[in-house]
Amino acid sequence: MKIRTFSELKKLRTFEDRYRYLQLVGTVGESTFGYDRYLNQMLYTSKRWLRTRDTIIIRDHGCDLGVKDYEIHGRIIIHHMNPISIEDIENCYDELFDPESLICTSHNTHLAIHFGSESLLPQLPIERRPNDMCPWR
Repeated sequence: MKIRTFSELKKLRTFEDRYRYLQLVGTVGESTFGYDRYLNQMLYTSKRWLRTRDTIIIRDHGCDLGVKDYEIHGRIIIHHMNPISIEDIENCYDELFDPESLICTSHNTHLAIHFGSESLLPQLPIERRPNDMCPWR
């Protein structure tokens, strides 16, 4: 398995390149935590996680995949770039809180990363030019 890092991710300038770097191409409905879902909820409500989350949001300026001009309007998800396991959470490994393995995402980008649907990715507005709406030019 490839280990993804923020240091490598930030070398990629475009949103699309960052998305492709993080893309997991999972299967819809594929079980991750199943009945042990309570474990990740315990993690994501812990004081340590909430402090880490704030640090990542500040570092990424609240932008999707940390890319300028892709501000997240709404809930920000902090994505683990490398999949985590039940054992990671049960043992509260430091890697869970390592900024090198975390990035801000919007809900749709997070789904796209896990399930490979690029149609979910945000699109920047098309830059308008003079006469671009004129059908006879």
